[in-house]
Amino acid sequence: MGEAGDSLPTKPTTSSVTIGSSLIPIINKMQDILAPVASGSELSKISLPQVAVVGSQSSGKSSVLEALVGRDFLPRGCDICTRRPLVLMLENRPPNPAQDAAQTEWGEFRHLPGKRFYDFTSIRREIQAETEREAGLNKGVSDKQIRLKITSPNVLNMTLVDLPGITKVPVGDQPSDIESRIRKMIMGHIRQENCIILAVTPANADLATSDALQLAREADPTGFRTIGVITKLDIMDRGTDASKFLLGKVVPLKLGYIGVVNRCQEDINKNRSIAAALAYEDKFFRNNPVYSSLSDSCGIPQLARKLNQILEHHIRIVLPGLKAELNSQMNAIYKELQTYGKVMESKTDLGATLLNILSKYCEAFTAMLDGKNPEMLTKELSGGARIQYIFQSIFVKSLQEVDPCDDVTDNDIRTAIQNASGTRDALFVPEVPFEVLVKREIARLLDPSLQCLRFVYEELVKISRTCEVTELQRFPVLRMRLDEVMVNFLRDGAQPAERMIENLIEMEADYINTSHPNFLGGNRAAEIAMHELKSPQYSDGLTSLKGALQGSPSQLNNNKPVSGGSTKTWLPFFGNRTSSEGSPDSRSFGDQNHSQSMPSVIQLREPPSILRPIEVTEHKAVEIVITKLLLRSYYDIVRKNIQDLVPKAIMHFLVNLTKRSLHRTFIQKFYRENLFEELLQEHDAFVLKRKHIQELLPVLEQSLQTLEKVEFDVSCRTSSFGTDASTELPRITRISPPHQQYLTTSGEMSQSRYHSSSRSFVTNTTA
Repeated sequence: MGEAGDSLPTKPTTSSVTIGSSLIPIINKMQDILAPVASGSELSKISLPQVAVVGSQSSGKSSVLEALVGRDFLPRGCDICTRRPLVLMLENRPPNPAQDAAQTEWGEFRHLPGKRFYDFTSIRREIQAETEREAGLNKGVSDKQIRLKITSPNVLNMTLVDLPGITKVPVGDQPSDIESRIRKMIMGHIRQENCIILAVTPANADLATSDALQLAREADPTGFRTIGVITKLDIMDRGTDASKFLLGKVVPLKLGYIGVVNRCQEDINKNRSIAAALAYEDKFFRNNPVYSSLSDSCGIPQLARKLNQILEHHIRIVLPGLKAELNSQMNAIYKELQTYGKVMESKTDLGATLLNILSKYCEAFTAMLDGKNPEMLTKELSGGARIQYIFQSIFVKSLQEVDPCDDVTDNDIRTAIQNASGTRDALFVPEVPFEVLVKREIARLLDPSLQCLRFVYEELVKISRTCEVTELQRFPVLRMRLDEVMVNFLRDGAQPAERMIENLIEMEADYINTSHPNFLGGNRAAEIAMHELKSPQYSDGLTSLKGALQGSPSQLNNNKPVSGGSTKTWLPFFGNRTSSEGSPDSRSFGDQNHSQSMPSVIQLREPPSILRPIEVTEHKAVEIVITKLLLRSYYDIVRKNIQDLVPKAIMHFLVNLTKRSLHRTFIQKFYRENLFEELLQEHDAFVLKRKHIQELLPVLEQSLQTLEKVEFDVSCRTSSFGTDASTELPRITRISPPHQQYLTTSGEMSQSRYHSSSRSFVTNTTA
C-alpha cells in the first residue's frame, strides 16, 4: 500500500456501509440536538450510545483515533494532552464528483456552528485553544465536552469520546488530586449502560494490570460492553507476541480484542502519513507468522469495522428504552412547565390568575382543616387533626387532672370558715368561704383557656404557610402579602375569642349556682362528711391534724412571754386607778390601807399582729370536709362547662370564621386592578426556568421524531431481510436485556462473524 496523501488509501465500498450508516448518524444528530441544552438539565441524564476511549497516558489512544479518522488532528506532547472529553462524531459521506477533492473532508465544532475546518491542522489548534479556554493554561482537566464532527468518505459512522489519559503522579503545576479527577471523569462516562468501552493498552505493558481494563471492569464487571485494543504490537520484545491477549485467554472480554500498530514518535516527527502507517501495519500483520493467522483480530480497518457494527447493533437494542426515556423526560418537563404557568400580558390574564391563586389557597386551607387534603400525611398529625388534639389531649385532659383542693390546705379552709363566722361560732357551714374558694379556683381556669387559644392560633398560622399553592412560588410579593394579611386576619379573629373566654370565666365566677342539679348540696355533703369521720382512717387522721394545727399557742400566734416588771397595766375607762408603782403622795391614807388589802393586777398577753385559729374540734373538722366536698363538686361543674365552651368559642370566633370569611377578605384586600402588576411580579428564577423548559420541549420533540424515523427504518429493513447482509446480525424479533443480547450475538460472534466481516473490510480498503 503506497502513500496516497493524508487520508485513507481507499474509500469504503457500498458493501461495507452497514445499517449503521443510517442509525449512527441519527444518534449523532440527536447528540447535536440535545448537547446545547443538556448541560446542567434533566436531559444530561439521557445516555446516548457511543464509544468511550479509555487508556493511560502514552498508551496510543491518540494514534488509534487518528488512524480511525485517517488524519492528524489531535494535540500531542510528552505530558497530558487530552484535558477535556472530546466527543468525536464520524460521519461517512460519499464524495460529490462535482466537488473539489480538497473539500470532501472537513470538521465542525459545536461551539463554532456553521464554520467548517478543511485544514486539520487548524482543527488541532482549535482543540488546544478551546481546552485552554475552559481548563486553563496549566495541566488541569475539565469535564466540559468539546464536540467535533468530522465528515469524510474515508470513515465509518461512529461516535467516539476521547477521555483524558489515566495518570498516577501529578507533573508540573497539575493539581495534587489530578488522578482522582480523571478517574471520576472517566467513570462518569463508562458507567452509563449505553456506553461501549474501548480499553486501550500498550503491548509492552502487563495486560493483567492495565489501568484501562481495571476501570472497564469496575464499570462493566461482566465485560459485555468492553472492547480491548492492544497497541504497539511491533515494539514487543523479540520472541514474544500478544496472541494469548488477542484470543482473550488472559483477560476475557465478550467483545474481544483488536491489535494495532501505531505510528512511532519518529514517524510523527517526520510527518509520516497515516496512509503510509496503515500500509506498514498491514504488511506487518501479513508477514508475521503469528498475527497472519489472526488477521480478523488485527489492524485499524478491523477495529473500525467492529466498532461500527457493535455500535449500530447496540443502537438497535437500546432504541425502545431510549424512546421510553425520552417520553418520560418529555412528560416530566411538560408537567414542570405547567407549574411555571404562562406568561401573562393583559390585565384580564393577571386578574384571572390572581383570582385562581386566591381561590386555590382558601380551598387548600379549608381542606387542611377538614381533613380533605389530597397530600395527607401518614407519619404525623397535620391540619385540623392537630387542633382537635390540642382541644382533647392537651386542654381537656390537663383540666381533668386538676384537683381544686391541691393548693388549698385544711388550715386555709378552717381560717376562712372562722373568719366568715364573725363574733360567734356558726351553727352551720357558712357559704362565704365556699364562694371565696370556688371563685379563686374558677379564676385559675382562665390561663389554660387562653393558652389553648394561643396554641390554636399558632396552628392556624402554620397551616396557612403549609398549604401555599404551587403558583405562589412564582410570585414572591403576593406570597409575602398573603402571609401578612393571613396573620392579621387570624389575630383579629383571636381577639373576640379571647374576650369570649374571659367572659365565660367571669360568668362562672359571678354567679355560683348552688341550685345546679349536679351540685352535691350541703345536706348530702354533711352526710358524706359524717360517714368519713366515723371511719377509722379518718379518726387517725383527725388526731394528727389536731396536733399539727394546734401546736403551742406561742408558736401559732407568734406571741412571746411577757417579761416581769415591764408589762404595761390596763387603763380602765372608769375611775382613776393607777398601777401600784404610782406615787404614794397621790393616794389618800384610806386608799393606802385599801390598796394594801387588794390582790395584784392580772396582766393579759398582747394580741399578735397576725392571728390564726388554734383549736380543731370535731365540728371544725366536719366543716373542713364539707367545704372540700362542695368545692370539688361545684368546680367539676364549672370545669365541664369550660372544657366544652372554650373549644366552641375558639372554633366559632377563630377557626370557622376563618373558613367562612378568608376568601372574601382576600378579594377585598388584593383584587384591585392597580395592584395586579405589583402582586404578580414573577421571581427571576422562575422566569429563567420557564425559558429553559420552553427550550427543552422542542428539543425533546425533535429527538422523538428522529427516533421514530429510525424505528421505521429499522422495521423496514428487518422485515425485508432475515439477516443484515453486511453485518450478518440476526433480525431482532424481541427486545432482550443488553447483556443477554451481547452474549448471544456480539459475544459469540466476536470471534467469528465480526471477523469474517472484518476480513472483507480489509480486502476492500487495502486493495
